[in-house]
Amino acid sequence: METLAPLAYLIASICFIMALRGLSSPVTARQGLTYGISGMTLAIVVTLLTPTVSSYGLIILGIAIGGSIGTILAKKIAMTDLPQLVAAFHSLVGLAAVCVAASAFFNPSAFGIGEIGDIKTVSLIEMSIGTAVGALTFTGSLIAWGKLQGVVSGKPITFGGQHAFNAALGVLLVVLIIMLCITQAPIYFWAITFLALALGILMIIPIGGADMPVIVSMLNSYSGWAAAGIGFTLHNNLLIITGALVGASGAILSYIMCKGMNRSFISVLLGGFGGEQAAGGAADMGDRQAKIGSAEDAAYIMKNASSVIIVPGYGMAVAQAQHALREMADLLKKEGVKVTYAIHPVAGRMPGHMNVLLAEANVPYEDVFELEDINRDFSQTDVVYVIGANDITNPSAKTDSSSPIYGMPVLDVEKAQTVLFIKRSLGSGYAGIDNPLFYADNTMMLLADAKKMTEDIVKSLEH
Repeated sequence: METLAPLAYLIASICFIMALRGLSSPVTARQGLTYGISGMTLAIVVTLLTPTVSSYGLIILGIAIGGSIGTILAKKIAMTDLPQLVAAFHSLVGLAAVCVAASAFFNPSAFGIGEIGDIKTVSLIEMSIGTAVGALTFTGSLIAWGKLQGVVSGKPITFGGQHAFNAALGVLLVVLIIMLCITQAPIYFWAITFLALALGILMIIPIGGADMPVIVSMLNSYSGWAAAGIGFTLHNNLLIITGALVGASGAILSYIMCKGMNRSFISVLLGGFGGEQAAGGAADMGDRQAKIGSAEDAAYIMKNASSVIIVPGYGMAVAQAQHALREMADLLKKEGVKVTYAIHPVAGRMPGHMNVLLAEANVPYEDVFELEDINRDFSQTDVVYVIGANDITNPSAKTDSSSPIYGMPVLDVEKAQTVLFIKRSLGSGYAGIDNPLFYADNTMMLLADAKKMTEDIVKSLEH
């Protein structure tokens, strides 16, 4: 098995690469998921069969407990809570990296990296970096989970000289790693661990709720690099490859999202953005009044349109309105109306959130377009149906330099002839700012639960 293990790990790595490739498109996502499951199953089986495994009791117990918890969560978790779940999983990966590093430091002979007090310098560097990144990922992901879940305030928590203080802690962390490599004293290992835990908190608390999707993606990348670092400590090629794949793909996704939000990628890496931008206040709308409509009004307008673009957002996810939305679109198509969907890169609170929900409702993939592919079509569109989205349609991002989201690419829905905007109230969105689109002359507000309003529109279309 020792000679076959590297080959099996290579095959598993190829499966993981194919999984990433498949998951890049809704059309091939199911196939990609199959590749991922197959690769992980192969990796686990081969690892269990290697001669270095001497006791199966604790391993099987761990698999049983973790597998049971994962199964229960997968069955019970709501689609709207997936971002929180992902953040929580990232924290566990970071914690696992710290635990493995601690095991290697205090029992180096079991890992073949030397003896206590005489550990190879290269191994010390590897485990130090793995520990630092893992600890930072653990606490950072917990804060991200708390902000998404509402346990921690989504508003930025800042104090004077915060970035300089974080930078000083980063320098101190490097100094501690150097001291650990020189002295191999346990106190430096624990100092690295606790300092990184604190740094993870301090890096995430100044980031506002509107920027959390990017942070979750970036923490995903951090967890991958932590796993790769521990892979070097364990001399496990598969863990190195898998960690690198997760780290690289998370970083690439974060870069794409940064472009979608007009954020600095370097700032994301350092955790130093969002604090001064996410605390926006309400815009002054003067005496302007929003035009309030009904389901019958919306049905009449859309039925007599030649084209309708649907813009889904987090409100649709919360209301679980995707099936009613698909039914509405089907009825409009029967009336000869062209119906398409526009997806913003950060719609919802997780990349691909809206795509998954629409796929769940069997919305045809060819009807779904990304921002850069559909933005130019709004000016030639009769009706835009915004369901539960807010910040991603806010024209302030293009016109108001004082707006917290200024510069962020948004969907140009205001250019359509008519905008139907479903929202529970005229309150601000996730970024905490008002949307002047609510008060535009061509906007009709449909103030109701997204699912209930869409179902009422469906009834009106049927009659």
